[in-house]
Amino acid sequence: MTLSASARADGYEVAQAAPAEESRKFTYAFTLGAVSDYMFRGISQTDNDPTIQGSIDVTYGTLYAGVWSSGLDLEAVGSPAQVEIDYYGGIKPTWGPLAFDFGIIYYSFPGQNWDLGINLPGIGFWELKAGVSGSPVTNLTVGATAYYAWDYSVGTGPVWTGEGSAAYTFHAVGPFTPTVNAIVGYQNAEDEAFMAANGFDNYWYWNAGLSLVVEKLTFDFRYWDTADASNPLSDTLTCINRHCDERFVFSAKVTVP
Repeated sequence: MTLSASARADGYEVAQAAPAEESRKFTYAFTLGAVSDYMFRGISQTDNDPTIQGSIDVTYGTLYAGVWSSGLDLEAVGSPAQVEIDYYGGIKPTWGPLAFDFGIIYYSFPGQNWDLGINLPGIGFWELKAGVSGSPVTNLTVGATAYYAWDYSVGTGPVWTGEGSAAYTFHAVGPFTPTVNAIVGYQNAEDEAFMAANGFDNYWYWNAGLSLVVEKLTFDFRYWDTADASNPLSDTLTCINRHCDERFVFSAKVTVP
């Protein structure tokens, strides 16, 4: 993916070790990349097709903010939106060996509704985030993150999401620094409107893969799968056209400076 684990909630987040305390200073980063399929919590957002993604991130001490964008193809699930733009910010304090991440994310979808002459619920929504990570042994980082949306996409009410992650970084092999990592996530909706809109109200998702970093380039090879989100009802709604099926996803990005 084209954004680091600082703020996004797309199932690519990997636990990060607690950074050393830094004095207050301003930093920034730009990323640009491509992915063979944009997966958000185990569900394709591009109708199983590739797309371009990019981001701008700034930090000042423990504070961070940024904007992330990706191409979309949501016509199969009833929206003409062709781009997603997410805005986020938060704070990443440390306490001993632990790194915390408290933030807020707004997922926006310009051109999200068909022009039908009526007001339809928007698919954009806000989400709160709280996470913690640490490194119990050298090169191994584990973490857990919780997300809460008080009114999820299309006005479907409160939704909780939890993720656990682990990553192990190996010694460099030639010019590449390899990392193997995995994530397990669970999403649960509290309102029957979510079931009516999606065909399921809770499900598990997971991914596992290998990232290769060489200077400013990152190549990622990942396997995705979902559980309990594929049933006769959901196959006609959110999971239409194999959007929730298992798949391999490849991505490449460049980050500057």
